[in-house]
Amino acid sequence: MAPETRVPVRRPETLPAATENAGGRSVLEGAFALLEAVERALEAGPTRLASDCGLPKTTAYRLLEQLADLGAVERCGGSYRVGPRMFRLGRAWQPHPRLRAAAREPMRRLAQLTGTTVGIAVLWKGETLMVEWCPEDARRPDPLETRMTWPWFTAAGKVLVATAAPAPLLGPLPASWARDAEAIRERGAAFDREEVVTGVCCAAVPLIGVRGTPVAALCVLTDPAHHLERLAETARRTGRVISAGLRRR
Repeated sequence: MAPETRVPVRRPETLPAATENAGGRSVLEGAFALLEAVERALEAGPTRLASDCGLPKTTAYRLLEQLADLGAVERCGGSYRVGPRMFRLGRAWQPHPRLRAAAREPMRRLAQLTGTTVGIAVLWKGETLMVEWCPEDARRPDPLETRMTWPWFTAAGKVLVATAAPAPLLGPLPASWARDAEAIRERGAAFDREEVVTGVCCAAVPLIGVRGTPVAALCVLTDPAHHLERLAETARRTGRVISAGLRRR
């Protein structure tokens, strides 16, 4: 019997990019940690970004250069900031495939009618994430453009936690939360009376999808001089219009 022929197996010289070690984590984890650090810092150098992520500086620099070549971050002298490709991809995301189309015109009308900034938010990892906004006056800087995530106890976050089934796991909730959540469900709206940002109040209502569950929250941001209960009633009418658009086939 002829001896068995063994085919030599060639081992890769390097590990696959997705599993290559980067300071104790995968390359993908390291890259996303850097992207989040860049987003938090707005603009920073590799030393600070490496420190923020717990990565070796050489690893962070190599990943940042690769991200810059892909357009995910942008070089600015010796620093890095979020790149146009990440902005484009991030702006394309929405919690429901028809949300922007259904909400764009009703949001514009609501902002003009109330003289407020109108936004849409979701809960993400226990925080309120703003995914769309419409200022009453496009010529004025909008406060939502400077920050995308807020604590969960914004008006939008509260209305989503109260109406979700089951409730998102956010850790310990206030002792009064069960009573507060019941009140939110009864009136169909939640309020934030300068609880998050001094001088900014908010009323929020849920946007309901095909299965009768909230997919996002419509929020109206204003100053303390406005009557939030009246704004909530107007927001509820707009929310029903948007929700009908989400359910339309």
